[in-house]
This record gives sequence, C-alpha cells and structure tokens, in this order.
Amino acid sequence: MKIYVAHSKDFDYKNELYAPIRGDEKLKEHQIFLPHEVSASSSNTRDFYSDIDLMIAECSYPSTGLGIELGWAFDDHVPVFAIHKQGTKVSGSVYAVTDNIAEYTDSNDMLEMIRSTISQNVNHTGNHR
Repeated sequence: MKIYVAHSKDFDYKNELYAPIRGDEKLKEHQIFLPHEVSASSSNTRDFYSDIDLMIAECSYPSTGLGIELGWAFDDHVPVFAIHKQGTKVSGSVYAVTDNIAEYTDSNDMLEMIRSTISQNVNHTGNHR
C-alpha cells in the first residue's frame, strides 16, 4: 500500500513523526512517503496524489501547504486519516475532507491508530483504493 504522511513543518516532525513511523516494524511492509525525509522542501507534483492509496495527515499544527495537499488528496478520492496531538485543535477545513479524525496521546498511541487505519483500508480495498 502506498501511504503519504502529510504534515506542517512547524514542529519537530523528524523526531515526533518520522522516527516512530520508520522504527515501527509493522509499517515496513508498506511504501510510506515522508515528504521532508531527505529535503526540507517537498517536490511532490499535483499528479503525485492520484497515485497514493492513503493519506495520513498530522493536523496538530495549522499549515497552508498541508491544507492544499489535503484538498488534492480529497479531489483524487484518496482516503484521508487525520491525526492530532491531544490538546490541539484541528482546523475546521480538515473536517471538509474527512470524518476520519483521531486524537493521540503519545507516539505509541499514534502508531496504533496508523496501523489500525492501514489495516482497515487494506481490508476494504484489497490493498488500494
């Protein structure tokens, strides 16, 4: 399954998001794209979003770029799973693209939610949309 993890750049995403995802053995069976893993700028073209099976959006921090990516995924009928840290407020625009929104308490909780969502999407789609 091709999974894209979208997020704001306004937090320590390399340690708080990327490290837990890359360190999780169960997630290694999927092709997970982390936009700023190699470079601080994302080089995704508009067409990129039509070729992914699931978007996971970390929405704890408002971001115009994240909003644009969410819109493109929605436009391409890509399922979106939005997550946010406990105590943060999700932008109202996120609710326009998904009703699959969950609050996590720590990285273990976040990973469990991600694994569960991937499993549900694989089971409903046969490994893709």
